[in-house]
Amino acid sequence: MDSGSTEILLDAGCFRIYKDGHVDRLSGMDTVPAGFDADTGVTSKDVVIDAATGVSVRLYLPDARAVESSDDTDTVVTTKLPIVVFFHGGYFIVGSAGCPGNHRYLNSLASDARALVVSVDYRLAPEHPLPAAYDDSWAALRWAVSGADPWLSEHGDLGRVFLAGCNAGGNIAHNMAIAAGLTGLPAAAVVQARIVGAILLHPSFSGEVKLDREEEEYRASVKKRWTAIFPDARGGLDDPRMNPLAAGAPSLRTLPCERMLVCAASEDPRLPREQAYYEAVKSSGWGGDVQWFESEGEGHGFFVEGHGGREAVALMERVVDFISGH
Repeated sequence: MDSGSTEILLDAGCFRIYKDGHVDRLSGMDTVPAGFDADTGVTSKDVVIDAATGVSVRLYLPDARAVESSDDTDTVVTTKLPIVVFFHGGYFIVGSAGCPGNHRYLNSLASDARALVVSVDYRLAPEHPLPAAYDDSWAALRWAVSGADPWLSEHGDLGRVFLAGCNAGGNIAHNMAIAAGLTGLPAAAVVQARIVGAILLHPSFSGEVKLDREEEEYRASVKKRWTAIFPDARGGLDDPRMNPLAAGAPSLRTLPCERMLVCAASEDPRLPREQAYYEAVKSSGWGGDVQWFESEGEGHGFFVEGHGGREAVALMERVVDFISGH
């Protein structure tokens, strides 16, 4: 037996990457079906957008009807909903649009924010090395803002598009915003789509040079993982897709949105990078408004599994307020 097939390069608990490049996924791959959620009143469905690659999305639609009351009558009207394009986490290696935690979180987000959510199911590394996940996410974003699906064309407001993601998905959300700022988005049949906000939930960034307060053990694991899932990265961890602050990275002034919310957790080893990113956006000369929200006493991605906890509820309220424009 080839020793590379048994030698573990990185053991992250929920997955193991071996020296020969194959991976064992030990958790994070469970899925639940789309459908009606009785707790929130949100309906979801899966749509394949590229049969060749298998890239798909899961759409979440809350009740788009509202009741307007006058002195004599009540009138039911249908309102256009903001569109949230969401990218799931999982280190680019595990997870999906259908995993139970993400599904529950997005049902709640769609209901609380009264938003039409597009959850992207991109291909996973290392079988599909980066930039596959970025390419898939870009294709899904372009599809979403084209209004191709009846839910999007009938219920979505293409003038109020938000990008959002957790962990690797937060990294993807940043990169999709940069790509949209540099190249623009395709025009739909009726209206030009407009990205008004980006929500980065515990985004994963790194770099070749250690920052103050960064944990060396965590940095070493990130480097091993990045090398395994993106062997062609330019400059290793200083590839602009992992380090937005690296020399030669696209200017943060190109961000196309009006507002950004960067969310972190006090016990997350990513915190120093997230703070550096926030400060860089704030001082970049970008004309938008960047906001910071930190959850105290919590670790990375806590709000997905700890859905109903106090800090998770506070974070959801902050995200909902951001989408609502508060």
